[in-house]
This record gives sequence, C-alpha cells and structure tokens, in this order.
Amino acid sequence: MQAETKKTLHFFKSWIINTLAVMVAVEVVHGIHFSDPGLLVRVLTALVLGILNAFIRPILVIFALPLLILTLGLFMLVINALMLCFVSWLMQPYFQVNTFGAAILGALIISLVSGALNILTGNSNARVTVQRRPPPPNKPDNDGNGPVIDV
Repeated sequence: MQAETKKTLHFFKSWIINTLAVMVAVEVVHGIHFSDPGLLVRVLTALVLGILNAFIRPILVIFALPLLILTLGLFMLVINALMLCFVSWLMQPYFQVNTFGAAILGALIISLVSGALNILTGNSNARVTVQRRPPPPNKPDNDGNGPVIDV
C-alpha cells in the first residue's frame, strides 16, 4: 500500500473510533447529549473534535505545561474537557455539554474508549510484548553462599 493511502486509512480509522467514543460518552454521561438523532451530527461532532485536538490542544498543552508537570499529566483531562466544551459551543444547537463536570467525565470516557479501540484495531503506535529472558549465567566465584536478606 502506498504511503498516502495508509495515511488516509489511518485518518478514517481515527475518525470512526473518535465518533464511537463520543457516542459512548453521550450514552453514559447524562450532561452530554445530541439534539438531533441523526448520524450526521455525530460524525461532524467527532470531526470538529478531531480538528480542535489537532490544532488547538497542542497550544493549550504548551501554555499549561507547568500545570501538567505539577499534576503529573492529570491536567490533560481538564484540557480535554475544555476541548469538549469548545466543541459544544461550536455545535451549539446540535451537541450540548451542560456542565463542566459532565465535560470532564465525558473527556475521561472518550479518552478511555478511543485509547482501547486504537489499541484493539492497531491504529496506534503502542505495542505490548511479553518476553521471557534466560536467567543470568553463574559466575565461577559465585557458589550460591552469598549474603541472604530475609524480608
């Protein structure tokens, strides 16, 4: 497959996964909802969220870097919630987030669902490998009578 085709396929996979994650968040969190039952609004909402995550979130991450370091990355959840609130503001009559607490819970669910689906579909760079390494070789001066530490 050509590189351009792979990039396009990766984009569409990410878009579908993001759409499914938003739909799960809408079903689980009571403060987030669509006013239109159609699929088009859900797909467009996921597209707008993806565009904002690609262009605006890196700027917010740079400005919030001290808070991210101080909270060991947990402030990223607040940044994701802000992105969800901004999408709600842009898609006002069709997609609504009622409270910031609902946005934080929705951002957490979207992150977990999209992360899991990306790993399951192979759409991420994450790899899990399990290896069993051989035991270290015995040294000639090591007769097994070294110091013993009982815990």
